[in-house]
Amino acid sequence: MKKKILSGMRPTGPLHIGHLVGALKNWTKLQDEYECYFMIADWHALMSEYEDPERLKQYSMDMMLDWISCGIDLSKSSVFVQSHVPEHLELAMTFSLFVPLGWLERNPTYKEQLREIKGRTLTTYAFLGYPVLQAADIALYKANVVPVGEDQLPHLELTREIVRRFNTMYGEVMFPEPEALLTEIPKLLGTDNRKMSKSYDNYISLGENPDDIIKKVARMITDPKRIRLTDKGHPQKCNVFSYYKSFAPEGMVKEAEDWCKNAFRGCTECKKIMAEVLIEYLEPIRKKRKDLEVNKEEKIIGPLMKCLDKVRAEAGKNIDEVKKTLHLFHTIKKDEI
Repeated sequence: MKKKILSGMRPTGPLHIGHLVGALKNWTKLQDEYECYFMIADWHALMSEYEDPERLKQYSMDMMLDWISCGIDLSKSSVFVQSHVPEHLELAMTFSLFVPLGWLERNPTYKEQLREIKGRTLTTYAFLGYPVLQAADIALYKANVVPVGEDQLPHLELTREIVRRFNTMYGEVMFPEPEALLTEIPKLLGTDNRKMSKSYDNYISLGENPDDIIKKVARMITDPKRIRLTDKGHPQKCNVFSYYKSFAPEGMVKEAEDWCKNAFRGCTECKKIMAEVLIEYLEPIRKKRKDLEVNKEEKIIGPLMKCLDKVRAEAGKNIDEVKKTLHLFHTIKKDEI
């Protein structure tokens, strides 16, 4: 049997090329090697967006369309919306019974986001406890593996601690301790050299129209030490070159490195070529998305309902095991009353 993977994204806005490079390209490969569960994490999104949830439903549908346009196959992978499976919250409640506050308060991401995210009140019970829900997301399907970057290892270790404590406390190994599948995530910064984010308005969305791609790439910051056309550049320190490495054919990457190092082309021309590469790269995704929107009932809704049936059956079976372990009425039977 294939090992199980669970991964997901929060629907907080349009997906951009950073999501494509950082996760979706890897997911499309993994679905041929593992039994994959890919989750639109709307409860997790609400933990920071609870004051303004109006667009959450639309963002979730847009995310679904983008995933499939990028190669996620509904016949190979189980794709679902987190809130459509109430067992996530049931298992999170179960785990919260025994998770010490100290485990949550020491979480580096929690502290970092409290500092960085402005204009929203995040000192809430749910935001502090999001790692508990995250652990429940993974454990609910008895996932063996979680694809993560190195910076996410502390999050996964907390999930392992929670699962280990459950198994130890109740005397049986109900949930596997998920292993990290370390993935090399290419460093793709926003057009202003900061982290790519909708809040910074420095991203290129997967559905960006060609004219806007040209404008956004034209504004990108290049090698600060290359001032004149005749100055030799340092491609490894240039954000535009990182885009070449992510989206251009291998031969063109070598050419771009050469013309930068030897001042054969200027930065303006380099960015024009990069914009053309990006437009060509994203065009098949844009075309597939348009087709999906036209044929949504046949190509999205029907297959998604089949995914949801499978996911609910698996989640229901596993949460019944938990309720039985906790001596709750997992089902009502005459001989148990």
